[in-house]
Amino acid sequence: MPRTRFRYQIVMESLTVPVKVPESLASLERKERFNYRSTHHLTTNGFYEFLNWFDERAWYPLGRIVGGTVYPGLMVTAGLIHYILNLLHVTVHIRDVCVFLAPVFSGLTAISTFLLTRELWNQGAGLLAACFIAIVPGYISRSVAGSFDNEGIAIFALQFTYYLWVSAWGGYVFIINLIPLHVFVLLLMQRFSRRLYIAYSTFYIVGLVLSMQIPFVGFQPIRTSEHMAAAGVFALLQAYAFLQYLKDRLTRQEFQTLFFLGVSLAAGVVFLTVIYLTYTGYIAPWSGRFYSLWDTG
Repeated sequence: MPRTRFRYQIVMESLTVPVKVPESLASLERKERFNYRSTHHLTTNGFYEFLNWFDERAWYPLGRIVGGTVYPGLMVTAGLIHYILNLLHVTVHIRDVCVFLAPVFSGLTAISTFLLTRELWNQGAGLLAACFIAIVPGYISRSVAGSFDNEGIAIFALQFTYYLWVSAWGGYVFIINLIPLHVFVLLLMQRFSRRLYIAYSTFYIVGLVLSMQIPFVGFQPIRTSEHMAAAGVFALLQAYAFLQYLKDRLTRQEFQTLFFLGVSLAAGVVFLTVIYLTYTGYIAPWSGRFYSLWDTG
């Protein structure tokens, strides 16, 4: 019986693939055409016109307000490269920039993977990691010429962010939770330093302010549960830094007592505040993307 069920599953999947693959490719092509059209509009009319642009050809027949429904990083990156090339008198059409953007960034991804792994282990491991990232089928499908989608530059951005963070020792939904977790573990290990304080405070404040400038993001960084860990660690880090400042001005016994009470009070206040704001509806609960991490079925 199990063998029969397995054969049935193989047959059904074999029949599904020829239908699903062209459907997925058609969906990708539509998305890439929209991304190219948006980038062309951005380079032709400017950023503010892009934010207020209503594309009547997307989501037909309803149309789409582009500025408030997309992450503009892909379009801005391609537009910026096009602007710099023309500034250097390298005449190139924006279409060509969009076509070759993903392959160029895939090469940069291999370099950033090498740098990250070398920082974590050694140069040999870095070379091996770069070779592996270069032959990953899933990434190849997203980095071929003409694949103009967010993943084309997002994978590089993730890898390079990891590298910059690790190289600053002593120091986006997944990144914004992994980095605070790293800082929290360092605090538990009593590895606090000025470099850690400056690195995380700069990362959190600048990242928060810049991300809120994107209309599609808006106030999500301060009103969604996915971002509360970063905010909580930021508050905890400020309290920890203040207690370290008082360390030289108190006796050892006084400092230990104040340190325990201060850190416990700060952690408790942050935790209870998040629970209260979530209960009252000011902070949105965890999204399905977060729960999908634990869905192994």
